Amino acid sequence: MTEIRLHLSVRGLTDRDLPSCGWAGSPKHLRELVHQLRRAEAGEIDYLAVCTPVGLPVAVGGIDYKVKPGAGTLWQLSVHPALQSCGIGTLLIRSAERRISARGLTRAELGVEESNPRARALYERLGYRAFSRELDSWEVEAEDGSLQRYETMCTLMCKDLP
Repeated sequence: MTEIRLHLSVRGLTDRDLPSCGWAGSPKHLRELVHQLRRAEAGEIDYLAVCTPVGLPVAVGGIDYKVKPGAGTLWQLSVHPALQSCGIGTLLIRSAERRISARGLTRAELGVEESNPRARALYERLGYRAFSRELDSWEVEAEDGSLQRYETMCTLMCKDLP
């Protein structure tokens, strides 16, 4: 067996990255990322990209500082499907936690769909604990371009940061 090691870096997602992020969501999602990048420029959020040595994003995720006072809320965490279970999600989350701490905040929160036990197991391994549940919904784009409402039950999780 041959082993390949990738040296990954974490930085803010940019407009130039968006054409390389088709794996992260629908065309609608990518169009909405433009709005999120403007929010990042305004300091309301951070939107991170884990990148290969040539700068291609292989994981992305946001931290919203406006959802809960005193906390950074992680959302839209995604790792390229071909690279899942390789530790990249852990790198993304730990980088997000450092960003939250750098703002002087001591708590990270996130919601995980109850239909996604692998993600919840990752968050639990990283020290997150469940504290509530809530129904969440958003619009998703079907293959024909139509929009549909997606509803899901989420477990809310949190972690106190040093």
